[in-house]
Amino acid sequence: MAKKKQKKSSFAEKLLNKYRLVILNENTFEEQVSFKLSRLNVFVFVGIGALLLTTATIFLIAFSPLKEYIPGYSKANYSLQTTQLAYQTDSLARRMKLNQKYYESIQKVLTGQIEYSDLQLDTTGNNSKLSFESIDIKPSNEVIALQKEIQQKEKFNINTAQIDNEFLFFPPVKGHITSKFSFKEKHYAVDIAVDANTNVVAAANGVIIFSEWNPDTGNVIVIKHKSGLSSIYKHNSKIFKQQGDLVEAGEVIAIAGTTGELSTGPHLHFELWDNQQPLDPSKYIDFEK
Repeated sequence: MAKKKQKKSSFAEKLLNKYRLVILNENTFEEQVSFKLSRLNVFVFVGIGALLLTTATIFLIAFSPLKEYIPGYSKANYSLQTTQLAYQTDSLARRMKLNQKYYESIQKVLTGQIEYSDLQLDTTGNNSKLSFESIDIKPSNEVIALQKEIQQKEKFNINTAQIDNEFLFFPPVKGHITSKFSFKEKHYAVDIAVDANTNVVAAANGVIIFSEWNPDTGNVIVIKHKSGLSSIYKHNSKIFKQQGDLVEAGEVIAIAGTTGELSTGPHLHFELWDNQQPLDPSKYIDFEK
């Protein structure tokens, strides 16, 4: 027992024994600085220094941009950007599916695969059918006032035509025809030059089955009418109607413009179709002012 106590006391003494650290001038051996130290002091100072260095390193990595250079860490905004890109990708995928349904509905209408009474209001898959008899059209006061203004301006120059003695057309715009309907040139429309910001109105009562942007023809609206007729309005600078909206003859649906790569100036590209057969609109509507 005495030996163990002697060993313990000797170990404690070694820790507490004082030592002097002296720094001398190499040339003159003059004492410059001296410190009184013990092994315990050295251990304590080294431990505290290591703890402070470790703590400072952790804070530096956790709360500064330096952690971005450590493998396994990413930039602070990468997670947000990844989430945003995921939402945008999902939105674009859904938009592409919806656009595909738009194109399919137009193809079916133009090829006569579906009748006007079977036209779906919701292209996302709902089975609600659209008919003039089941929907109560209640235009807003602004729309009514705009219709009256347009009708007043066109009061003395409206020229309508009939198809099968039951269909009347309203001129969508008034202007000079710059490009006529031609089977030979495969131009199944008439181009009517108009002033910028000219109102484009529906040629007849119907329902909007397409209202979207196209790189070649800009803002496009397609209206499905009764008796298998459809009218198409291209190169609009702005469109006011969406797919599924009901419109009346003379109701403003867009603003004429020059959108799309195939447009060379403000005009309306107007097409008229009877099921799969293109019609010359100038034979049924007087576009000249």
